[in-house]
Amino acid sequence: MAKPGRLGVGIIGAGKVGAVLGAALRAAEHAVVGISAVSDASRERAETLLPGVPILEVQDIVERAELVLLAVPDDALGPLVEGLAKLGAWQPGQLVAHTSGRFGVGILRPVRAAGAIPLALHPAMTFTGMSLDLTRLLDCSFGVTADPAMLPIAQALVVEMGAEPVAIAEADRTLYHAALAHGSNHLVTLVAQASELLREVGVEAPERMLGPLLRASLENALASGESALTGPVARGDVGTVAAHSEALRELDGGSGGDILEAYLAMARATARRAGSRGLLKPEQIDGIRQALETPDAGGPIPEEGP
Repeated sequence: MAKPGRLGVGIIGAGKVGAVLGAALRAAEHAVVGISAVSDASRERAETLLPGVPILEVQDIVERAELVLLAVPDDALGPLVEGLAKLGAWQPGQLVAHTSGRFGVGILRPVRAAGAIPLALHPAMTFTGMSLDLTRLLDCSFGVTADPAMLPIAQALVVEMGAEPVAIAEADRTLYHAALAHGSNHLVTLVAQASELLREVGVEAPERMLGPLLRASLENALASGESALTGPVARGDVGTVAAHSEALRELDGGSGGDILEAYLAMARATARRAGSRGLLKPEQIDGIRQALETPDAGGPIPEEGP
């Protein structure tokens, strides 16, 4: 016998996120009534994570579900919602949640107009689309946006999936998502660039060299914030910063490749932040500014007090 409050859940999009969240909701004893899957990879993912759940057409899923989870790319979300509204698919009282970080509930206006209840549930996590993601959800936060009266429902769904809900205002969704993308996506780029440089100097397994350093840096930064900042910029080691810049320019043949551009941009940002915290003397800030002033650097570091 099902627990009170259990829902019939329909998943639109058997990508890495949709299939995993569907499995998490199923583990909370909600009934997954159907999932949409187009590619062979998504069908295989659906069959692996949600065995026995029928693969259905999108409109059939919406018709059967009390909770519809829209796990589709950001650019596809609006047209999908509007298209289903034109077909008269949305039902009064139906819960409709999307997993986009960028959008709140505003993009679900056609859902609201039909009398359904819009929710935004964005997991702040990178997904593999495999069962190990279910364990990772236990340490995950969701950015949740909903009308005030409906916020407890959104929060309860996240808690049932084993994660922590964090309320994000509708007007703040884009900035919220930019913060996550900047931290996570650009971290991957930085690691790839650092690995490339190590391979350039003959290190065969750069991940083994970088792993302990980067894990410690991340843990320290999360625990202590900018107090964990170390390195030549934070120390005001102008000579080292200048040497790094020159070596990277030589590697890129003076063309200003992506590694040089990233190093200069991050060094300049680090210098600004170190200066604002009083970690550097004015003459150190000026020296680092001069070391980083190249046509590729995008201009000098603005003057800031120590």
